[in-house]
Amino acid sequence: MTHAPTRTEVLVVGAGPTGLTLACDLARRGVCALLVEQAGALFPGSRGKGLQPRTQEVFEDLGLLTAVRAAGRPYPRMLNWEGGEPQGEWDLVGGPGPVVPDPTVPFPSVWMLPQWRTQELLHERLRELGGEVVLGTALSGLEQFPDRVEARLTGPGGAGPTVSARYLVAADGGRSTVRRAVGIPMAGGQVDPRPALVADLEIDGLDRRNWHVWPKAPGGPLLLCPLPSTTAFQLFAQFGAEGSAENEADNDAEPDTSPEGVRRTVAARTHLPESALGRVHWASGFRPRTALAERFREGRVFLAGDAAHMHSPAGGQGLNTSVQDAYNLGWKLGQVLRHGADEALLDSYEEERLPIAADVLEISTRLHRAGGIRAGGLRRGPRTEQLGLGYEDGPLTVEARPGLAEDALRAGERAPDAPLDGTANGAAGDTANSTAASRTGEARRLFELFRGPHVTVLAVGRALPELPAGVHGHRIDGGVTERVYGPGLFVVRPDGYLGLATHDPADLPGYLGRLGLR
Repeated sequence: MTHAPTRTEVLVVGAGPTGLTLACDLARRGVCALLVEQAGALFPGSRGKGLQPRTQEVFEDLGLLTAVRAAGRPYPRMLNWEGGEPQGEWDLVGGPGPVVPDPTVPFPSVWMLPQWRTQELLHERLRELGGEVVLGTALSGLEQFPDRVEARLTGPGGAGPTVSARYLVAADGGRSTVRRAVGIPMAGGQVDPRPALVADLEIDGLDRRNWHVWPKAPGGPLLLCPLPSTTAFQLFAQFGAEGSAENEADNDAEPDTSPEGVRRTVAARTHLPESALGRVHWASGFRPRTALAERFREGRVFLAGDAAHMHSPAGGQGLNTSVQDAYNLGWKLGQVLRHGADEALLDSYEEERLPIAADVLEISTRLHRAGGIRAGGLRRGPRTEQLGLGYEDGPLTVEARPGLAEDALRAGERAPDAPLDGTANGAAGDTANSTAASRTGEARRLFELFRGPHVTVLAVGRALPELPAGVHGHRIDGGVTERVYGPGLFVVRPDGYLGLATHDPADLPGYLGRLGLR
């Protein structure tokens, strides 16, 4: 696809992980979306290389987890170096010992995959769903009307078409053109005054079983991580020293991102000779900072990903939070555009995602400031996995079961997975979906019942009531599901969160009606 159409339902600006995830989700919902990217190719670097457990669940639902798992690997153990000698291994992710199996968490560990490869796989999935990216096309201006957005595009040959869209989503990064065009301010500050360098390069003779760390290297700490499915390593190097007057000049200087400069940095700080350092695929200098947009919506324009929030790389939260933004917004746009839900449903995007973004910013900033790069210094844990983030106080959350135990699963939380080891029966309100619903007997896990763009109702230890068209319903008695969920009727949103939890079937029609399902 080389030319942008002049009309679409959703215009997505920016083909990073955010825009690609949103485009995939909209495509499977039958929503017409146009995805444009200013650059002439997808982002070439490894930058965000950790996929958190919750992001893996999203990718399973979108149909690309098998490819993601095949292309990536678990995080390797860290290996410290000093004086040219290895000093011992330690774990960046998790704690000591193996991960204890939990049937409610199918993907318990962070998965490593370079960002460029994640984007390639998302792009391949988008093509399978009938979508495409229009490369070399930037937004140069926009104007909002009560029923649409008119966006002016610019291509390699100069001025391009004006595209009319029902909605526009800014997924165009921290320097977002869209955000500036609609006048949404962003507040934040510097997390660390020291400049940093990140690059992907070839290295001969360095063991690929470990993530190598030089915490006491002259000039600042340096890390080299073997990137899966490639022969390259990701370099991270920090310059200067915090609070050191003798290094103030280093703090003011920008890292040399030329291939020669990257190789000199590695050779100067490690035992590796410059002759072992090969091709530099990509390099970038930056200073860790944090920023949060004042709001995530202006009329028919929405902000997502780095256009809405920017993080320190510590904790691996930026890419993952951006994917969650897209996953939250995609189903709501689908319900409005395909199921006739009231446009007020779209207000819940900002109300749910802005507090989450603020919380994740706090996590990544705290991890960055926790200390130097040393054994245990930046170790991550459950808060970074994003499994515990939810919408308990959100506008779409209704918990109608009185007298719950303190540790009970509640509306607004992530709907846990579970093996279907109890008695399971399926039904669907939409006869067109009856085949999908009748596969209950073949499904092995709850997530297989949830998979797809539909809303799911679980009747756990209860009779399954009649449901409106477009809703998949399943009755489950006993097993892990009843132990984890407890008895009741549960509305599972398309993004895998519990919207309504009740004992009364009379609560279902009103709640489902808010989602356009009547």
